[in-house]
Amino acid sequence: MSSTYQPSRSGRTAIYLSLVLAVALVLGVVVGAKLVFDRAAKQPVAMSDLPAPLADSPECADFIAGLPDELIGHDRAEIAEPAPDGVAAWASSSVERVTLRCGVDLPLQYTDYAPTEMIDGVEWLLITDATPGSTLASWFTVDRTPVVAVTADEESLGRANNPVEDLGASALPAARHEPFPAPLSQLAAGDGARCGDLLDNLPDTLAEEYSRIDVAEPLTAAWAANGLEPVVLRCGVAPPENYQPGIQLNQVNDIVWFEDTTLANGTTSSTWFALGRDVDIAVSVPQETGNAAVVALGEVISARTAEQ
Repeated sequence: MSSTYQPSRSGRTAIYLSLVLAVALVLGVVVGAKLVFDRAAKQPVAMSDLPAPLADSPECADFIAGLPDELIGHDRAEIAEPAPDGVAAWASSSVERVTLRCGVDLPLQYTDYAPTEMIDGVEWLLITDATPGSTLASWFTVDRTPVVAVTADEESLGRANNPVEDLGASALPAARHEPFPAPLSQLAAGDGARCGDLLDNLPDTLAEEYSRIDVAEPLTAAWAANGLEPVVLRCGVAPPENYQPGIQLNQVNDIVWFEDTTLANGTTSSTWFALGRDVDIAVSVPQETGNAAVVALGEVISARTAEQ
């Protein structure tokens, strides 16, 4: 004969009380975590005072005042004091945030070779951070005044393609900005009579993401990629000004290169000069492309130019 244990009324009460306490503990942890998360999300966002000559303009003031309360899932955040003029931010946590600056200067990467994109009736230039491991990117208006810059990383973007569609930047006055000089366009010219065969046989793509684009400058080829500085080759330039005997050179397969690492503000590109050929050739290469572009272009230079 079997028997089943039946807890007493007091025993059942203790069990129920334990269950209630366990559930209450879980709820307390969840609610507490949410309060901490919400508190972190509502902390003012600190933004440094960067050069922005038109940040205090009436146009920027009106634009900032009309920005949405929510952007790609993030709530509008307060700006920590002292708050610079012409800034705004949206945040969901201390690491998920989008920042905006109005009245900034256009970046030096804005040249005739820079790919732009029309978004919500506004032309934007995307520039990605070249720092290894960084996913930060900034979008700049190039057809409005004052200029607006919006910055976010991949985590902050989530599933959004960009953070600028719902900003209403088309309300800013339209303007045409003069592009900065393209890479290598300011180099002195040399003898380009023997450049034809090289230019006719350059590749359509470089380093996987770069595609060749049409350029107006003579004896020049360029490859562009969205968010990155272009790769540019110019044939028939003057000998490099900063080259001198005894300086360190780089041998990459058949080509000896002199890398002029004098970088301009706002760019990571350096200029490589192919030495020992029957024509002087310069290549502008962004640091983030590594040696892939130098190797690929060096092979064509070796095959399509003669040794000096």
